[in-house]
Order: sequence, then C-alpha cells, then structure tokens
Amino acid sequence: MGRKKRRPRRSFTPEFKAEIVELCRRGDRSVGQVASDFDLTETAVRQWVVQAERDAGIRTDGLTTDEREELARLRRENRRLTEDVEILKRATVFFAKEIR
Repeated sequence: MGRKKRRPRRSFTPEFKAEIVELCRRGDRSVGQVASDFDLTETAVRQWVVQAERDAGIRTDGLTTDEREELARLRRENRRLTEDVEILKRATVFFAKEIR
C-alpha cells in the first residue's frame, strides 16, 4: 500500500474565506458539501467557520484574528528585545574586562 501524496500547502485570501463561511452559514449545503465543491478540506472550512464566529463575538473559546496578530507581533518584539538584552550583557562584560 502506497502513501497518499500530500497536497502542497495553499493560502487563501480573507475575502475567499469569508465567502466560504457565508456559504456554510446560509445552510443550503453542509460544510462537507461546500468543502468538496471548492476542493477544500472539511477541517479547514470548519476552522474558518469557528474563527469567523470568534471574530464576530459568537464564540469566546479562543483568540480573535486581531488578538492572534497582536500576540504574534508581541512575541516577535519580545524575542528582539531579549536578544538586545543578551547583546548588552555581553558588551557590559567585555567593557568591564577592558577597564581592569
């Protein structure tokens, strides 16, 4: 038995995701039908629906898109500041040895 070849990772615009979520919310078709009609995975479509509900305030069990973006920005900033502190510590040790 051979392994099923993995599909390359695709990215979708927020507008496309919003359109898919709206199709699911209308109730004409199930999430599975919408996913198969657009050649998407059912899991991805369900995640988009859940994230849209979080962004709309319907669900409170996770971070909104804005909160996720802010968290990512803060983590990057924290990493940069931590590196800056390490550089300053090394410089302090270096200059302390030079003065002696």
